Amino acid sequence: MEVSGVFGLHDVPLRMDQEGISLSVKRMTGGVLYKRECMDEEVEKSLLSSNNKILINPVEPVNKPKELTPHFLIEFERSIFIEPSAKKAVFVKFPVEIGVFVHGKKNFQILDVLTLNKQKFTLYGSLTSGVICKYWKSEVYSTIPDTNPVYEGVIELNITNTTARWVELTKAVFSAYGMKIYYSDDMVAMRANMRIVSKKVAEIDFVNSPLGKGMKRSLELYTSRLRKIPVIATKFLMDEGI
Repeated sequence: MEVSGVFGLHDVPLRMDQEGISLSVKRMTGGVLYKRECMDEEVEKSLLSSNNKILINPVEPVNKPKELTPHFLIEFERSIFIEPSAKKAVFVKFPVEIGVFVHGKKNFQILDVLTLNKQKFTLYGSLTSGVICKYWKSEVYSTIPDTNPVYEGVIELNITNTTARWVELTKAVFSAYGMKIYYSDDMVAMRANMRIVSKKVAEIDFVNSPLGKGMKRSLELYTSRLRKIPVIATKFLMDEGI
């Protein structure tokens, strides 16, 4: 069955060939055969299961090319200044990664992760105490920018300057464990709060609410892993500069 949209819950058999993504799920004896081509990468898997559905939705942008870090850094194209004791909302873009899940009799299982974006990493902080981050560079927008939802998403960043001085912002660092991703046919989005506590320190966490009406909550990978980890920080403390 050929589908017109990428995201959502799909029946098997399934065929998708759009936006640089070629994907198919076919029934075979005893199960289904999954094939995918994207960015010169090919994946083929056999699933020994029946009565499956396929869920395709955006996931945290830290899974490709492999799971190296739960931290994600966005560098701003131009630094921004926020006045003392002010609250401002801005928008930045982030690269979309797409998760393909199979739904069996009881729950969803991740099958594949793909992206149309090139992968870059950077170090936040010093060589001795810094953390490796997935890297992206974005303009800072005053209104929601237009995006191709298969390629880029939008983060609404609500900034609160708790200090009594002007503060310059050049970047934002996020923890994948706190991400709450929502999607629709024309947008992938997250909402986050950034609380500036000094000239060089800020805390960032995510808001569990959609950016627009009718958006669906993604089934995320890192959120499901929280159940396996006793204590994990869903906020990120930027204490090596902002």
